Amino acid sequence: MNGVAPARAVAFEILLKVERSAGNSDELLYQPAVARLSSQDRNLATNLVMGTLRWQIALDTRITALLTRPNTQLDPVVKIALRLGAFQLLYLDRVPVYAAIGESVELAKGTANKFAAGMVNAILRKIAAQPKPGATSGIIKTADLAEAFAHPQWLVERWVKNFGLQTALRICEYDQQPAPVFVRLMTRDAEQALLQEAIELAPGNFLVNVRRVTSGDVSATTALKNGRVRIQDEGSQLIAEIAGHGMRILDACAAPGGKTAILAERNPDASIIACDVSKRRLAKMQQVLQNTSYGPGINFKLADAATLTLRPEFDLVLCDAPCSGTGTLARNPEIRHRLRPEELKRQYDRQVAILNCVMGGIKAGGRLLYSTCSLEPEENDLVVRECLNRRDDFEMIRLDQEIERIAGAGVLHAEGADTLRATTLVNGCLRTLPGVHACDGFFAALLVRPA
Repeated sequence: MNGVAPARAVAFEILLKVERSAGNSDELLYQPAVARLSSQDRNLATNLVMGTLRWQIALDTRITALLTRPNTQLDPVVKIALRLGAFQLLYLDRVPVYAAIGESVELAKGTANKFAAGMVNAILRKIAAQPKPGATSGIIKTADLAEAFAHPQWLVERWVKNFGLQTALRICEYDQQPAPVFVRLMTRDAEQALLQEAIELAPGNFLVNVRRVTSGDVSATTALKNGRVRIQDEGSQLIAEIAGHGMRILDACAAPGGKTAILAERNPDASIIACDVSKRRLAKMQQVLQNTSYGPGINFKLADAATLTLRPEFDLVLCDAPCSGTGTLARNPEIRHRLRPEELKRQYDRQVAILNCVMGGIKAGGRLLYSTCSLEPEENDLVVRECLNRRDDFEMIRLDQEIERIAGAGVLHAEGADTLRATTLVNGCLRTLPGVHACDGFFAALLVRPA
């Protein structure tokens, strides 16, 4: 694109694909066009994409108010050019005003509307003259909370109802910040290898062999490329650690594969079947895992977990069910723009079908860990309750004892174990909340089939 810096051009194309539902930001930011950027431009492109998506509701409110006809349906090219420019003007301090406006105008020239560039120029100049977003302290109303942190009001209302206003505030605040990057240390020299590549690290929240990246680009390191470390949210790793041990293991909804990798790591002699309904995601997962030391023990299977035909042969099943993903909005900000309230009922029905199906694969004495990265009770407690009501040969085991088990095994550090005991156990289930915990939001419940 003539007259547009590489980082802005790449960010624009990614945002356009997200707007057209042609991809998700977390995957698009790893495409070759991003990898070819310099480290500085790659960081800027990521900031532009994620920041624009996080603040999209607030950006659209400002833009719509300045349209001559507020109900006008803007061309996606114009819409993204406006959002991208407005984000830089309102939320980034080091971007010159002339660059934010001028390059957005150039981007708008990609539409057939010959008046688009002039409109983008006029609106962004008006936004540049407006005050930047103010302080968010003293919020006491749900509507104000949703507006201040650019979340759908219906979703914030649910969180206030389920968790209280202050916890909902912490979730929203967390969602608007870059998600922390966590690495799992796969070798004894992994931490030193990262330090030698100028990556700065801090301890994880819970797990002994997890580090939080405080400075540096891990994605560009040799340590990542040669398998010494793996990038994975700590909450996700915690779920897999809690799952436990077995000799015949089923990971029913396995992609992208991080939890499967931990199951294989902790159960090196086990036979593991990793299923997923997506051919593309399963192939990508297989490509990543098959060349690892534990890859040979994993059998990859394209299958819908809701329709599996299973015999009671597994002593461990992990059912990390597809969900709304409301616990991952810091990492996947576009979810808030796509999700609708009625979608939760559809998710519930599918999750019940999946969990009910995989329960049939548990042998006597076996265990099943059900998990999601959703904050919504319809996808968590209510799914578990419904499936337990349908069968009398399963019972739920409190996860308190599983926290003690992995603490005793040296998987948790002392402070992390104390935090989990004090803040994550609710009615025998585990629940992490973004902002309350510095990781994605996860739910987990352990079911067993008594011998």
